[in-house]
Amino acid sequence: MQFTHEHEEIKRTLKRFIDDEINPHVDEWEAAEAFPAHEVFKKLGDLGLLGLTKPTDYGGMALDYSYSVAMAETLGHCDCGAIPMAVGVQTDMATPALARFGTDALRREFLAPAISGHAVGCIGVSEPGAGSDVASIKTTAKKDGGDYVINGGKMWITNSLQADWMCVLANTSEGAAHKNKSLIMVPMNSPGVERAKKIRKIGMMASDTGLIHFDSVRVPQRNLVGQEGMGFTYQMMQFQEERLWAAANAIQGLTSCIEETIVYTRERQIFGRSVLDNQVVHFRLAELKTEIESLRALVYMATEKYIAGQDVTEWASMAKLKSSRLLRTVPDGCMQYWGGMGYTWDNRVSRMYRDGRLASIAGGADEVMLGIISKCMHTLPGKR
Repeated sequence: MQFTHEHEEIKRTLKRFIDDEINPHVDEWEAAEAFPAHEVFKKLGDLGLLGLTKPTDYGGMALDYSYSVAMAETLGHCDCGAIPMAVGVQTDMATPALARFGTDALRREFLAPAISGHAVGCIGVSEPGAGSDVASIKTTAKKDGGDYVINGGKMWITNSLQADWMCVLANTSEGAAHKNKSLIMVPMNSPGVERAKKIRKIGMMASDTGLIHFDSVRVPQRNLVGQEGMGFTYQMMQFQEERLWAAANAIQGLTSCIEETIVYTRERQIFGRSVLDNQVVHFRLAELKTEIESLRALVYMATEKYIAGQDVTEWASMAKLKSSRLLRTVPDGCMQYWGGMGYTWDNRVSRMYRDGRLASIAGGADEVMLGIISKCMHTLPGKR
């Protein structure tokens, strides 16, 4: 996959925005354990960056998925993982199914404001008893007159404490777990929606993460995304984009981690010479850099296949697994060469060490990715 002039222009625009509007405030937002999502998203919306792949009828640019990959990668210039994650939820996790399967009325009500940055969205899948095991969710949406009545709860929901709406995965009927679920758009100001708790985390500090309760929340049945009972399938499709986005987003941050380590170790003196002036350091950083470039190649290949209309479940899962592992090993390896300074709170490497640990858990744990990859391998043509 080759980035065109148009890709590079989008990357330059976003990089300038990050330098001017995000990184100067990261330390403040991390300390506050929140960032002004509506303010930041409105500015991104004004730049046209929240709807790169979305239909033009709703304010998007209708570009192919390579532009989402370019944006995700560029967001890695942020000095924390929380802001990119919050943006990615808006662009590539909470809105793909809505954009693809929602009615015109639904897209005008929820998608258009999300693209313009006037509304903040979130995706409600995980629950206290169901994370990677999506089929086990317990939240229900039962028909009553012309409404759905929703009861249950969602947990670990990024953006939820500031969100204007949630795309909720709920059980709309009895029967097989893969065929009884639907995606429903729920305004967060609906009676019965309780933003019950802000969850404190060891990383991703600036991103708000909530526990949300639904107590007989009524929404019109027209808020159904696509067909009833297809929610599990739609969510699996959204996961493809979520996992590709997450893998792409890791590339620049990992690269910056190594670059900043080179700068620091060149200056840090031990036993009369710089830490960088040791072959073991050279070789380890070279090895890590090679791993990052392998991730880049994997992500770009998966993106090419996705744009060509292929099912990239296996490729997206491999990219997600690879990026998650590197988000653990690269910051850990780099931190070692920072010595005591690496164990302090306020540097990019220690922050990535904390933020990156989430990757092996969220969006499908490493073990789930391995299971998906194994299943794809076992169903190759000619295999029994």
